[in-house]
Formats: sequence, structure tokens, C-alpha cells
Amino acid sequence: MHPSTSEPTGGPGAPGTPARTADRPAAATGRGGRGGHGGRGTSRRATEPPAVGAAAEDHEPDQEQVARSIALRLLTTSPRSRAQLAEAMARKDVPEGVAERVLDRFEEVGLIDDAEYAAILVRTRHTERGLARRALAQELARKGIDRETAEVALAAVDREDEDAVARDLVRRRARATAHLPRETRMRRLVGVLARKGHPPGAALRIVAEVLDEQAAGEPALAVDLERADDAWPDEVDESR
Repeated sequence: MHPSTSEPTGGPGAPGTPARTADRPAAATGRGGRGGHGGRGTSRRATEPPAVGAAAEDHEPDQEQVARSIALRLLTTSPRSRAQLAEAMARKDVPEGVAERVLDRFEEVGLIDDAEYAAILVRTRHTERGLARRALAQELARKGIDRETAEVALAAVDREDEDAVARDLVRRRARATAHLPRETRMRRLVGVLARKGHPPGAALRIVAEVLDEQAAGEPALAVDLERADDAWPDEVDESR
């Protein structure tokens, strides 16, 4: 009887069995390859901020830097009063103490000067828009300029200055009303000066003089100055 030629069969450890374990990767032990707790330990370390690099920086904004940026951005476009800059910082939730420190520093180096700002505002609004002292005082108050600083700036405008800008304004506006009756022109032009803050008596006088110039000697319209004073607006609308 001849011996069997079949391949031996047996378990993985029996002689003649092909080795398969060399082609397979080692089984992972635990979730992170280091045992049952390796994955959780790695996850905790991954959530901690690194010691160096951009991610390690504090992402909370520096409030002083925020305040400085706000002030510089606004001052780059046009002069501002200290009160205006403080209001802008408050809208961005800059703490009051931080804002005060930054504003104090800006005043020290001359970037904020309420006296100079008030002088510029008075000069430009008076010459370019024809505003009288009353309207100028209201605008300075809206900008947060204190009364003492405002009075110094307003001293640059006297009654003669007011009359000159009022007369120039009426002459320019009168051309557009030349087709209207004199009474209508008088009423409209006096209203223009009232909105610019000019006193009622001066406004009535200047309008009558200008219309007389254009009418070549036509008598000025008689006006009840007392009634005009009662009807004069308390608030000034310098935008018109």
C-alpha cells in the first residue's frame, strides 16, 4: 500500500501550513494604538493650545489698541472733538477707563485739540455756510465742546462779520426769487437767515437792503419787528 501524497492539513502551527500573519498588519490595541486609553489621552492633548505659533496667541482684543484704532481712523478723515471720539469708543464697548487713557495720550501729543477744532468749525461754518454766532454755538455744543472753549472760538465772529455773510447769502438766494412778488421774496429770504441763526432785526434789515438794491430804489417793505421776534425759531437748521 502506497503512502498518501495529499498535503498535510492541520492548524496554523502544524508543519507545512503557509504562514499568513506576515502579510497582515498587527491588530490595533485600544483606540489609539497604545492600549485601551491611548485614544482618549491623545484627544485631550489635541484640544490644548500649542505653546508656540499663531494659535497660541490670545484672541481677546487689546482694548487700548481698539481705542487707538478708532481714534486714528476718525482723525484721518477729519478733525474731531474729544467728546466725539469718546462716543465712538463707547459704541464699540471700549471701557471708559481705557478710553480716557487713550484720549489723554492723544491730547498730550496734539492729536486732539478741542480749542483748535472749535476754531476751525467756527471759521468754516461761518464763511462757507453763512452761520451766525447763535447757530455756531448750537453746533459746538452738539460736538461736545465745553462752553468756555466755545466762547473763545465764537469771539472770532462779530456783528459786522455776521452782517457780511448774511448779505452775501441773501444776494445769492435772491436771484432765484426774482420772479416772485416782493413780499414773498422778503418772507422767504428772511426765513433763510433765520435758519442760519441770524437775529431777526438784522435779517429783516439786510433782506430789505438787498431787495432795494435789486429793485433800483424800490422802498423797503414795512415789517413789524416785534411780531417777527415772536415768530423767530428757537432752534437753528443750518442745513438749509
